[in-house]
Amino acid sequence: MTTPLILTQRMEDHPADSHLLDRYESTGGYGVMRKVLKSMTPEQVIEEVKAANIQGRGGAAFPAGIKWGFLAPAEPRYLVVNGDESEPGTFKDRQLLERDPHQLVEGVIISSFALGVNHAFIYIRGEYPKPARRVQQAVEAAYDKGYLGQNILGSGFDLDVTVHLGGGAYICGEETALLNSLEGLRGEPRLKPPFPAVEGLYAKPTIVNNVETISNIPWIVENGGIAFAAIGDDMSVGTRMFSLSGHVKKPGNVEVPMGLTWRELIYEIGGGIRDDKELKTWVPGGASAPWFVPDLHLDVKVTKDDVAHAGSMLGSGAVIVMDEDTNVVAAAHRIVKFFAHESCGQCTPCREGTTWLENILWRLLNGAGRPSDIDLLLDVCDNISPGLAWPPKMTTICPLGPSAVSPITSIMTHFREEVEAMVVAEVTNA
Repeated sequence: MTTPLILTQRMEDHPADSHLLDRYESTGGYGVMRKVLKSMTPEQVIEEVKAANIQGRGGAAFPAGIKWGFLAPAEPRYLVVNGDESEPGTFKDRQLLERDPHQLVEGVIISSFALGVNHAFIYIRGEYPKPARRVQQAVEAAYDKGYLGQNILGSGFDLDVTVHLGGGAYICGEETALLNSLEGLRGEPRLKPPFPAVEGLYAKPTIVNNVETISNIPWIVENGGIAFAAIGDDMSVGTRMFSLSGHVKKPGNVEVPMGLTWRELIYEIGGGIRDDKELKTWVPGGASAPWFVPDLHLDVKVTKDDVAHAGSMLGSGAVIVMDEDTNVVAAAHRIVKFFAHESCGQCTPCREGTTWLENILWRLLNGAGRPSDIDLLLDVCDNISPGLAWPPKMTTICPLGPSAVSPITSIMTHFREEVEAMVVAEVTNA
């Protein structure tokens, strides 16, 4: 590889007891927390996070340090960890929750201290009962050890942590819908502004960060933000976890430095295509992301900016690989069907449009496609995401509607002949 591999981390690499407090402490766990509470100020911690320039690992890729700087001065203020990992193909946060929960808890304590937060919430996807149990056990163990609660380790800092299991709604991965859910309301995205950092949970200043983002905080504070920023590419720094799935020989979670190429990620780390078939296409950042094709994108660098310039996004870090035998229309239909089902129904273009897209693709797949369906597909897409450009323009409050557009524009751009081949001639009555 041209880029030195820092770490290739797979699920089976973890010791069976990696989720336990004793194991975590035996490897230095909670040492950074002690250092922070004993000898650092909140401002010093925030400066390290800013120096690290870590981009949020949940999908939006907004720099965490800058987001922290937006937190309004009102009190109380909250930290919410977004563990609602519902993007199809994504399972990296599951590993962190299930195998390294104390790393997350330590990150929550350090982050809360820096932000002046005395109550943090860890919101976990409803379909993750085992990870949720592991995190709850880790929180309880931290309370028992005096790492959570009142006057932590005699520092004068108080912190309570609540673990909340969601109801299984994809839309609650959107930060404002997640906040509504935490408040006991219907999981629907809010209009912004105001942004959560100003008016979030219970209308108070709130920082919402992804599980992977917060799990990086202990390392950043221990080693320094500059050390983290020195890893990877100039613009997209540090390591990042990717969930490799689909037609690769070595699927699983891997943690790699930013800046390697897709060729290196798929062929060297992922082992290449299963059964030595040809690579046809891949989804670079979860089901919401436009697809890449080998002729154009294999040597694109895996960074936020390079991927964006190529017309897609790193998103949730889910890389779904498809080989030469893949029916791309069927793959697109499966993704669109998911988004149609998960639409919260708040916005008409998404509520109605995603269902129209699902039905048109179903007709094509089942031999009932009409010549007009090609233009109709794109017309409906244009009503959800005007101009069909990337990044998308939206007629909706959140990106769910445009997410259903991405697979369709992808197959119409790269595989239009395959789509048109499913159209049958219209029969007219004499």
